[in-house]
Amino acid sequence: MVTNIEIPNMRGKIAVVTGASDGIGFVIASRLAEAGAEVIMPVRSPVKGEAAAERIRTAAGNRNVSTREMDLSSLDSVAALTDQLISEGRPIHVLINNAGVMTPPTRQVTKDGFELQFGTNHLGHFALTMGLLPLLKDGRARVTHQTSIAARRGEILWEDLNSENNYDVMKAYTSSKIAVALCARELNLRSRREDWGISSNISHPGVSPTNLLNAQPGLGRDRETGGRRMIRVLSRLGIAGTPQSAALPALVAATDPSARGDEFYGPQRTMGGGPSKQEFWAPFAGMDNATRIWQASEQLVGIRFAV
Repeated sequence: MVTNIEIPNMRGKIAVVTGASDGIGFVIASRLAEAGAEVIMPVRSPVKGEAAAERIRTAAGNRNVSTREMDLSSLDSVAALTDQLISEGRPIHVLINNAGVMTPPTRQVTKDGFELQFGTNHLGHFALTMGLLPLLKDGRARVTHQTSIAARRGEILWEDLNSENNYDVMKAYTSSKIAVALCARELNLRSRREDWGISSNISHPGVSPTNLLNAQPGLGRDRETGGRRMIRVLSRLGIAGTPQSAALPALVAATDPSARGDEFYGPQRTMGGGPSKQEFWAPFAGMDNATRIWQASEQLVGIRFAV
C-alpha cells in the first residue's frame, strides 16, 4: 500500500483543513505541516482539536498549527470563522474540505434546518468556501473537495434536497457527496471564467477505518456500525485502505505540481491503493447539474455567502 508520496515544500503557505482532529483529516494536516505549511484546523470541539494540533506540532516540528472553532452544521458558526479570517487578511493557498458526517440512525437537521448530511457535508463547506473566496483569490488557492465512493452512482435529490418527504439515509448521504463534487467542478469553471486564479479539484479516499462510522452519541449512534468492523478487517487484509493511504488522493490534488483544476483523484483500486488521477464518475459528468446545484446552494445558504 502506497503511504508516502512526496509533498512539495509548503513553507510560506497557509492551508485550511476541515475535519483534521482525527482520521483522514488528521493525516492530511500532519503531512502539510511536515512540508512546512502553516495549518489552520477549523474544529467543532476546541479541546479535541487542540490535542490533535499539539500532536501535529510535536511530530512535524512545526509550531504553526492552530485551531479555530467552527461547526459546519451552523451557518452562523461558518460565517464567524470566515469573518475572522477575512479580518486577518492573510491569503489562503490550500483549502481541503474534508470533514463530514455519515448515516445518522434517524433524520436529523442542522441548526439552520437542513438535513444533517446535506447541510454539513455540502452546504457547510459551500458556505466556508464562498466566505473565504477573497483570501482564496489572493492566494491563488488550490481547493480540494472530498467526496465518497457512495457517489459513484445515484443522483442529487433535486425534488427533496433536505429529504423532508421520504428520508433514506444512504440516498441523502449520496446526494450530499454528489453535490460536493459538482460544486467543485462549478467552482473551477467560474474561476477560469472570472480569472479568480483558484483551481478546484475533487478527491475521494476510498474505504478506510476512520471514525465516520464509529460510535457517535451526538448523531444518535451509541456503538460502531457493523460496516466499520468489516472495514477494519478489510484494511488489515490490504483490501481497503488505511487513514494514511486514504489521505493521499486529497494531498495529491492539493499539492502535486502536475495537478490542474477540474480533476478527480482517488485510490488506484476503488477501496484502496496508491493515489491516481481518475475519470469522473457518471453523477459528476453533467455541468448543467453543476450549475444547478451551485445556484440552489446559493439560495439555501443566503446572500451572505453568494458570489
